[in-house]
Amino acid sequence: QVQVVESGGGSVQAGGSLRLSCAASGYGYRPYCMAWFRQAPGKEREGVAALYTSGRSTYLADSVKGRFTTSQDNAKNTVYLQMNSLRPEDTAMYYCAASFSTLCDLTTIQALGETDYTYWGQGTQVTVSS
Repeated sequence: QVQVVESGGGSVQAGGSLRLSCAASGYGYRPYCMAWFRQAPGKEREGVAALYTSGRSTYLADSVKGRFTTSQDNAKNTVYLQMNSLRPEDTAMYYCAASFSTLCDLTTIQALGETDYTYWGQGTQVTVSS
């Protein structure tokens, strides 16, 4: 059974930092792509960042470039989202998603499309106060 589990959310003041972790397991091999999405109350879910794990390539949405970074630990099938200079508008539920499709590639991660990811975590809350 595939599991995608996020951790690391919490509450911080504006300007602070948090690091989210996401571990995917149960498929037999690591995901080809993993991504982070977020959804604020009353808003649609939006893509934040994605990683093409085989090529160690990453993509960040314009809204977080320069503040967020991603990294991966293939031995642990885990990816990380380091969030710095947090703003109140970053407040949202953050979801990790994984794709084990061999079709997942650089184009996929740049699209940050929800439908490209089959397996989703339950989310971790990030709250940034002003």
